[in-house]
Formats: sequence, structure tokens, C-alpha cells
Amino acid sequence: MGGFSIWHWLIVLLIVVMVFGTKKLRNMGGDLGGAVKGFKDGMKEGNQPAAEEAAATTPPAQVTAATSATPADDKNTIDVQARQKS
Repeated sequence: MGGFSIWHWLIVLLIVVMVFGTKKLRNMGGDLGGAVKGFKDGMKEGNQPAAEEAAATTPPAQVTAATSATPADDKNTIDVQARQKS
């Protein structure tokens, strides 16, 4: 009387299948599996350090020096332009 036997669980399972139907239970199982997979992927992404994640998402900028032919420019100033690799 203290525990449930296998027959009790089979009757409960039969009632649940009759109430919800197999298609709805299959959809709920698929939704639950998708949620667990999304949670695992989120945990994997959360374990990466922030600097490593930022380096993986943005490409490094390439710096090039531009020279000027006008004599009025200051000789100590270097004009640079950042470009992204394509």
C-alpha cells in the first residue's frame, strides 16, 4: 500500500495517452528536447571568456599609413586609416 506497482504506472500512462493523445505528447517531447539543447548550447557559449568571444566575432582592423605630399603637414604626424579585411 505504500508504493506504486508497475500496474499503477501503466494505468496512469494509459490515461495520460487517452487524454492528451500521442501527437500532442510527441510535440511536447520535441519541444522539451529543443529547450534542453538550447540550454546546453547556451552553457557552452557562456563558458568562453569575454575577450575570446569578442575576438571570434569581430575581425581585426588593418592599419595602414598614408603619406602626404604637401609640405604644410607636420612631419611628426602620421595619418592612418583603419580598414577591415574582406
